[in-house]
Order: sequence, then structure tokens, then C-alpha cells
Amino acid sequence: MRLDEFDPDNIRVSQGGRSFPGGRGGKMGCGSLVIVLIGALVFGVDPAQMLGTLENVQQQQQPASVQQDVPQDTTATCKQNAYSLESCNALDSLNRTWQPLFQKANIAFEQPMLRFYNGTDRSGCGAAQSAMGPFYCPADQGIYIDTSFYDELERQLGAKGDFARYYVVAHEYGHHIQHLLGIDSQVRQAQRQNPQRANSLQVRMELQADCYAGVWAGRNKDRIEPGDMEEGMTAASAIGDDTLMKNAGQRVSPESFTHGSSAQRMDWLKRGLETGNEDACDTFNDMK
Repeated sequence: MRLDEFDPDNIRVSQGGRSFPGGRGGKMGCGSLVIVLIGALVFGVDPAQMLGTLENVQQQQQPASVQQDVPQDTTATCKQNAYSLESCNALDSLNRTWQPLFQKANIAFEQPMLRFYNGTDRSGCGAAQSAMGPFYCPADQGIYIDTSFYDELERQLGAKGDFARYYVVAHEYGHHIQHLLGIDSQVRQAQRQNPQRANSLQVRMELQADCYAGVWAGRNKDRIEPGDMEEGMTAASAIGDDTLMKNAGQRVSPESFTHGSSAQRMDWLKRGLETGNEDACDTFNDMK
């Protein structure tokens, strides 16, 4: 995928940090449909009543402990290696794609922080370890990546190519979108109130992040090169729960899934890519 080199003024990156009191950005907006649908289908409540409840919850939320950024050279941080450069290029493109959509919908937008680390680090969500793989922390709105993961992605999972790596960043960015819309907090609430569906709800969260990753790619189709879609599908398939279980010699147990099957992950990534429409990413609409 042909991405422009990042603009240092259009991205936020860091190498480590310290904790400080901070707040949550964004107010529930176009994600309301998905959130209300979760409540209506899981709990059987009236959607209008649920919407009012969610607005009250948001107004009462208190700031969380998040990460303080240490001032540093964005360009130097991004150019540590080829993988960090790719990640920064993807972050810039993601910001340029998503921010106008939020502005058009009159929803507050805040860029996430891309945090590179090596081996171990601290995040607003606790310890960060390379064995965890890339992850998003809503408490500090940080995307955490140990770039050595990309070597593992290629060697151990057979997912190679720049688009496979861009997909990883775009998926974590998808969780940031969910956070800004309040989807993540409402899913956590639903999981607490209905523990039997905790895994199912988590899977739907992850599949929506896959779809949002596809939306970014779909809105930048002029940058896509031959073979990119295949790279993305290979990566999505490689990290499906059923494939990971099989490769680990375990019995495939759908009730234990947390991210979705290979087929599901490919399907939702493809759906976002083909439509380029975030409204097509309602992974909760078939919940019984």
C-alpha cells in the first residue's frame, strides 16, 4: 500500500511515559445506534430509555489515570526502524481518514498516541509486554506496539507484506474509534450485566475493529496495490481464534473465542474494505 511519509505535526507518538490524571475524550455520537442496539437485544430494554441512561452515564464519568508523554523527537521516534516508519505512516493516514468523518458528524475527535516499546513497558491499563502483541489501552488512548511482533507475524503466522502490518495498526485504531464513540464502555457494562455473553460481546468488538480497519483501507483504495488485499486476508486468517487454537494443538472451542474465527475476521475486514462505510460495521445487529 503506497502511503505518504508521515507529517510529524499530524501524529502523536512516544517511547514510554509516566502516569498522570487525565480524562476520556469524545461524547457518544454516531455510535449510538450500535450501543442502543446492544442494550435492546441483550437486555430487552426500550432503546429510547437506554439512550437517555447512556448519556447520563457519560456525564458522570470521572477522569482515569493515563500516561504522561515524555517530550521527544517525533521524527526520530518514527524512524527507529522500517517497521516504526510504516506504523507512523499508517497512523498519519488513519488520522486523515477518520478525523474528517468525526468532524462531519459533529463528534469530538482526539488522535490516539502510538507508543513504541521494546520488551516491556507500562501503560494506562497496566503492564505492556511484547508477548501480548499490539494492543489498545482506552485509559490513555494509546496504541502499544513492540515492532518485533511484525517479524513473528511473518515467520510464525505466515502473514507478510506491508498491508498485513498496516492492518494491525488499523485494527487497534478501530478500538480507538470505539472508545471515542463510547462503544467500548457500553460493551463492558453489558459484559458485567450479562457474563454469559461476555466472550460473544468481546468477539463482536474485535470484529468491528476489523471492519473499521477495512473502512480505512476502503477509503484509500487509490493507495492499494496488487496483492494488498491478499496480504490483509492472510493476516486476518492467521490470527483467527480457531486457527490459533489449531496451531497450538488445542481443540477448537468457539465458546472460548475472544477475537472471532478466521472466516469471521476475513469477512468483516473485507466488508469494511469493499464498502468504505463505517455504518456497515454493526457487528451487533444479529444478536439474539
